[in-house]
Amino acid sequence: MGRSEELSDFQRGTVVGCHLCKKSIREISALLNLPRSTVSSVILKWKRGGITTALPRSGRPHKLKEEDRHVLEQIAVGTCLSSVDAITTEFQSASGAAVSSRTVRRELHEMGFRGRVSTYSKPAGREKAEKKQVATSKDDAQVDVSRLDLRVGRIITALQLPGTDSMYMEKVDVGEASPRTVVSELVKHVPVDQMENRMAVLLCNLKPVKMGGVVSQAMVMCASSPDKVEILDPPSGAAPGDRVTFQGFPGESDTELSPKSMVWEQVQPDLRTNSQCIATYKGAAFEVVGKGVCKAQTMSDSEIK
Repeated sequence: MGRSEELSDFQRGTVVGCHLCKKSIREISALLNLPRSTVSSVILKWKRGGITTALPRSGRPHKLKEEDRHVLEQIAVGTCLSSVDAITTEFQSASGAAVSSRTVRRELHEMGFRGRVSTYSKPAGREKAEKKQVATSKDDAQVDVSRLDLRVGRIITALQLPGTDSMYMEKVDVGEASPRTVVSELVKHVPVDQMENRMAVLLCNLKPVKMGGVVSQAMVMCASSPDKVEILDPPSGAAPGDRVTFQGFPGESDTELSPKSMVWEQVQPDLRTNSQCIATYKGAAFEVVGKGVCKAQTMSDSEIK
């Protein structure tokens, strides 16, 4: 891997997510198979400015904000104005942005306008993309535990991942047609005989990520401290595929969590066990309706991740 700018936005988001979960640079480097210098650079850039996306390597940056660019495009397409000066006047009135006609001309050119603006038509698929963007923005407005697809699962098998000293590769039944492959950094905390044929709680809508050379399709939820980790136990009678819900947070889970939206990174700090070892989000228990709550064995007042 070369410079950190060559990472995808997903990889950058994963690096920052691991950092927020208190993973060291060394651990993140091993988990994601990235150079430590790259991991360090991504984290430093995020700390300085909250940046998790790659910056452009060449060309001038846009002088307009994204919302202003959208207004400009609507004016260009939705009016019969054909001169840049006329569009600039209309745009300044609509957006309040003080920009020159030269800037407007450059922005229109980068959007794909050529010659007379009134002859421009949107490329095929643009309207669908805009509708999808609006839907995404609406989803991003509500960030709570209901966005997570948490399910009961049964760990069928667990093997130490070759070439690693801390990771298991598991096959887990989460109520689907075939088991999911899951990689968990639990070798130093849970013996293999306590991993296999046990019930657990899994986060099933993280974007699959390669760990130790294997694509992991979910995450085993655990109570965690610097020196101890316990897998959360579902209630007695729970079956693979049962949903874990939270009173007071009735929303639908995402099909797949977008790394850019950082939903998991925002929700995770509020996941904790209470004084009775019950797993909670902002005081609401991890609950399988009609069957009970999810708990750690002995770890109270601990974070969950």
